[in-house]
Amino acid sequence: MSTLTPAVHHSTSGPTAPITGSRRRGKSRLDPTRNNTAAGITAWLLALIFATPVLWMILTSFHSETDAATNPPSIAANLTLDAYKEFFGASSGVSPWPPLINSATASVLSTVLVLALAIPAAYALSIRPVKKWTDVMFFFLSTKMMPVVAAILPLFLFAKTVGALDNIWFLILMYTSMNLPIAVWMMRSFLAEVPVEMLEAAQIDGAGLLLTLRKIIAPVAMPGIAATALICFIFSWNELLLARVLTGVMAGTAPVFLTGFVSSQGLFLAKVCAAAVVISLPVLFAGFAAQDKLVQGLSLGAVK
Repeated sequence: MSTLTPAVHHSTSGPTAPITGSRRRGKSRLDPTRNNTAAGITAWLLALIFATPVLWMILTSFHSETDAATNPPSIAANLTLDAYKEFFGASSGVSPWPPLINSATASVLSTVLVLALAIPAAYALSIRPVKKWTDVMFFFLSTKMMPVVAAILPLFLFAKTVGALDNIWFLILMYTSMNLPIAVWMMRSFLAEVPVEMLEAAQIDGAGLLLTLRKIIAPVAMPGIAATALICFIFSWNELLLARVLTGVMAGTAPVFLTGFVSSQGLFLAKVCAAAVVISLPVLFAGFAAQDKLVQGLSLGAVK
C-alpha cells in the first residue's frame, strides 16, 4: 500500500497542473475587459473619422472666404463671423427665415400626416392582419424603388396644370407620400411587439379602435412612433430635389436657400459652410432630444 500511494498521488496531480495552466492562459486570452477596451477605442476612432468632415465644416464657417479657399487649407486662420452675417442677411439683405419657416412647416405637418396614416395602416397589417398583407407590404416597398428623378417631370407637369407650383401644401403632400411607405414598414414592426393579451382585454372591456390606438397601443409603441417621426422629419427637412423643382420664391425651403450661395463667380465656401451649419441645427437638436426614444424604437423588435 505504501508503494501505491505515491503513484496514485503522482497520477492525479500530474495532469491537473497543465489543465489549470491552460485554463488560466485561456482566460487571459478571452479577458472581457481587454476586449471591451479594444472595442471602445475602435468605436472612438470610427466616430472621430466620421465627425472630422462635420468639424471641418464648422471650422471653415468661421473663416473668411479668402482663408477658406486656400490650398492647402489654413487651420490657424483668423476666426470671423462674416459668413454667418452673410447668411442671416446682414450684408446681402436676403433673410433666411422664410425658407427656414417653410422647411419647418413642411417637415412637421408632413410628419404628422404620415403618422396619422401609417399607424392605422400598420395596425391593420400587424395586429389585425388583412388578407394578403405581405403583398400590401411589398407594394409599399416597391414605391421606394423608383428614383425620384424619374417621376419629377410628371409631378412638375401635374403641379403646373392644377396651379400648385410654388405651393407649400403641395410640397407637404409630396413629402407625405415620400415618407409613408417607410413609416408603414417601421410601424408594422413596432406594433407587432404589442402584447395580444392587452388588446384582447381592451376588446372585452368594449374599447373601440380609436380608444385602443390612443390608450393602449400608443403608450406601448411610443419609442417606435418617436423613431418613425424623427426619421420622417429628417428626410423631409433634408429633401432638395422636389423642393428645387416644385417651389420658387414663396415656398422655397432651407436646402434650396443653401444652394443659392453656390456661385460661379467669387468665393462662397465659408458662406455655404455657415448655411449648412445653421440648417443642420434643427435636425441635430431633434436627434439629441429624442435619442433615447430613437435607440429604443430602432432596437424594438430586433431581439425576439
